[in-house]
Amino acid sequence: MNLALRDIRHKLGRFLLTCAGLGLLLGVALAMVGIYRGVVDEALSLTRALGADLWVVEGGTRGPFAEASRIPGDTREAVARIAGVVAAGSVTFQTVEARAAGTAAASTAGAFRNEAGRERVGAALRVQILGYELDRPGGPPPLAEGRGIAARREMVLDRGAGQPLGAMVEIGGLRFRVVGLTARAVSSGGDPLGWITLADAQELQFRLNAPAARRATASGSAGQPRDTVNAVIARLAPHADPVLITEQLRHWKHLAALTSAEQDNILTRSVVERARKQLGLFTTILLLVSGVIVALIVYMLTMDKLREIATLKLIGAPDRAIVSLVMQQALLLGAVSFASGATLLLLVKDVFPRRVVLGPEELAGVGLVVFVICLLASLLGVRAALRIEPAQALGG
Repeated sequence: MNLALRDIRHKLGRFLLTCAGLGLLLGVALAMVGIYRGVVDEALSLTRALGADLWVVEGGTRGPFAEASRIPGDTREAVARIAGVVAAGSVTFQTVEARAAGTAAASTAGAFRNEAGRERVGAALRVQILGYELDRPGGPPPLAEGRGIAARREMVLDRGAGQPLGAMVEIGGLRFRVVGLTARAVSSGGDPLGWITLADAQELQFRLNAPAARRATASGSAGQPRDTVNAVIARLAPHADPVLITEQLRHWKHLAALTSAEQDNILTRSVVERARKQLGLFTTILLLVSGVIVALIVYMLTMDKLREIATLKLIGAPDRAIVSLVMQQALLLGAVSFASGATLLLLVKDVFPRRVVLGPEELAGVGLVVFVICLLASLLGVRAALRIEPAQALGG
């Protein structure tokens, strides 16, 4: 006789309801694990998209993602002359609140003008903008739709921004037409990425409104050099040693250099470290709560079957048979709950605001943890079952 199967057969509704509740809790714990992996995956999404072997940034800083970095634009030419560097490109990064401005045709026809004649802008879009030099490293990854940038005022945007091809996006008073779309290219903060030309990005960074421009002219600061970038990324020849080239660049006192592995380490160990710790803590708490709930459920189910267990003992069933029955009950409860929670999460994970990464490794790992939790949680029920006296089978 199996206690869990007995519950399913005679009390199907209660068993399924119990599994559904526990499954939701395990689904939340599994979602935390998926979000944790998603945070790491998103943190590395940008560096993978750029495909850089080397990052050259301002001296004394750890790169454009951890600290502010600003270097002269002609640094790229100096980096490109180093032996072993096959290509180099200047890039800028800035997180902006853009606004959807309809389609290019509608904007030209004046469909987005208000009663005062001013053009309307639509919903706000939080986007990280990358400025890069055309035909140099720093451009978008292979596109899912459309084409690459061919001229100024064009942009490539990730699908996560929700804008179709041909849409107009307004950034800092400038309008860009979306000519290409990428898939799953996001920043370490989960914002969709957008690519524009380096010239447009520098114009966005240094563009002043009319009063500020007049004030800058009056103060004599209007002629400040604007050819600055946040970093220079380089691609190396297959035989080149990135560590040696990095050491060579570090001898230039005003520059710092990072290999691709060092940049990834900064992103995963520094930029998103707090989010990783927070998600890890929540996951641990949820699994502990799940263990306590499983223990209480198994204990209650065991106490509901005092007479059946006492009867088994009365007819001579050994203790190991009683222990096996209770543990089977706990494991079946955990297996059904975990399967229902995982199935529900896989069905809805694409609607989460942050990316949820769940692969076979994550599912197997959490499943193993649930297995161990169920075994430990069943000890309370086992203890109660072993303390039942056979004479209770004859009682009222």
